[in-house]
Amino acid sequence: MADYPIRVRARLDEPLSRWLWLVKWLLAIPHYIVLYFLWVAYCVLTVIAFFAILFTGRYPRSIFDFNVGVMRWTWRVAYYSYAALGTDRYPPFTFAEVPDYPTTLTVDYPERLSRGLVLVKWWLLAIPHYIVLGLMVGAAYTFTANNDVVLSTPGGLIGLLVFFAAIVLLFVGRYPRGVFDFVMGMNRWALRVAAYASLMTDAYPPFRLDSGPDEPAGPAPVPTPPETAAVPAATAVPAATGVPAVTAVTATEPMAGPAVQPARSGWSVGRVLSVVAGSLLLVIGLGSAGGAAVAAWADEVARDDAGYVSGSTERLTTGGYALRYDALQISSGDWGAGDLDWLGTVRVRATGSPEVPVFVGIARTADVDRYLNQTATDRGRWSDLTGPGPGWQQADRPIAAPLDQTFWVESSNGIGEQSLAWDATAGDWTLVVMNADATRGVDADVNVGATLPVLHDVWIGMLVVAGIALIGGALAITLAIVGARSPETRA
Repeated sequence: MADYPIRVRARLDEPLSRWLWLVKWLLAIPHYIVLYFLWVAYCVLTVIAFFAILFTGRYPRSIFDFNVGVMRWTWRVAYYSYAALGTDRYPPFTFAEVPDYPTTLTVDYPERLSRGLVLVKWWLLAIPHYIVLGLMVGAAYTFTANNDVVLSTPGGLIGLLVFFAAIVLLFVGRYPRGVFDFVMGMNRWALRVAAYASLMTDAYPPFRLDSGPDEPAGPAPVPTPPETAAVPAATAVPAATGVPAVTAVTATEPMAGPAVQPARSGWSVGRVLSVVAGSLLLVIGLGSAGGAAVAAWADEVARDDAGYVSGSTERLTTGGYALRYDALQISSGDWGAGDLDWLGTVRVRATGSPEVPVFVGIARTADVDRYLNQTATDRGRWSDLTGPGPGWQQADRPIAAPLDQTFWVESSNGIGEQSLAWDATAGDWTLVVMNADATRGVDADVNVGATLPVLHDVWIGMLVVAGIALIGGALAITLAIVGARSPETRA
C-alpha cells in the first residue's frame, strides 16, 4: 500500500517523569490560549480554501502551510499532554517541523484537488469516520461548526488508556508499550480524518488502526530518471572543418545547474498575528451582520400595525395563586436616565379562561413582594413559569383581590383578552398575572411587546460595525496570505 499523504510519527521518550503528568494541564495553558486563536484563524482560512478549491481546484499554498502548521503545533501539544503523554519535553511555539522533537506531522501538498469532492467530503463522506471516532475516541476530538476536527481534551477510549498509562507510570515508572502503540494508532487515525475534513487531501482515510510510533511501510519508491537535456550523444566534429573536436553531453547525463532550493514558509509572527486578528474581525463582522439582519427584520417586518415588536404568545399555567415575572429589574444607575426611551412603551396582553376573569398588572417589586408574601407564586422569567417550581410556596390565599390594591402602575382585568400599556421607567418592576378574584389555578396566554424606538439605530450601527470589521478582516488576511507565499522553486 502506498503511503497516505498525512504522516504522523512519534518517539516514546524514556524515561518519563512519574509525576509531571499531574501538572501538564497547567504547563500547557499558554499553548491552549495561543491555539484557541490559531484555530479560529484555521477555521476561517479553511472556509477561504473551500471556495478557492471550488473555483480553481487548488488549495492556496500559503493557507495550506498555515493550517498544517496549526495541526502540527496542536499535535505536539496533544502528544505532550493528555492525548498521549509520550514526552516530557515542552512543545516549542512554532509552526515549523522540529526534527529533534519526539513527534512529527507532515502533509503532502496536493497540486490539484477535485472541485466536486470538496462539496461533500468534509461532511457526507467523512460521516463513517466521525461515527467510528466518536465511539472509540469519545471527546478526544471535537467537531467544530465547520466540521473540522480539533484535538482537545481526551476522553472515551483514548482518554481511558492514557489515564491507565499515567497510573502505571506513577507507580512503576514506565509507559506500557502496548498502550502507547494503540494510543498512537488512534491519534494517527483522527489526524488523518482531520486533514481530510479540512480539505487537505482527496485520498480517503483508511479504516485501519496503524498502531505504533511509525507509519506502516509502503512499497519501495520507483526511482524516477532525472530530466535530461535534449543533446545528442557524444560526437566528434571532423577535423576537416577546422574546428577542434568537442564532446557533447550525453542524453543520460543531467545538465549541471544551480541547486533547487526548497520552498520556505513565509509565516512570520507578524503575519500569523495579522491572520488571527483578521479572522477575529471576520467572526465579529459576521456576527454583527447577523445581528443587524435580525434587528432589521424585527424593525421593518415584525412590527404590528400599532408599532409594537412582540415575542411569541406563551401558555402559562400554575397551581398557585399568581404568575410573576421579575425580569424588569432596571435601576436608573444602570442606564443613567429616569425614562427608558430606548425601550419605549411596553404592552402586555393576557387571555384567561372564558369562565374566570384574568388580571394583569405591573407594580414595583417591593409592593408585589408585600402583597404576595408567602403565597403560592411562580417567580422568574416566563420561560420558567410553566408550573410550580423552586419559587413556588404553599400558602393561604391572598388576603385581598388584586383589584383592591392601589400600587399597580398599570393594570387590566376582565373576561377575554386584557391589554395594558406602560411607558417604561427605571426601577425594579414585576409583572403579575392572576385570576381577578385571587383564586387558585392560573391559566393564561401571555404576550409581551415593546415599541423599541432605538431598534432602527441599533441595526444601522451594527451594519456599520459589520462592514468595517469584514473589510478590515479581509484586508488583514489577504495581506498576510499574499506576503506569506512561499518563494517559487527556481532552477
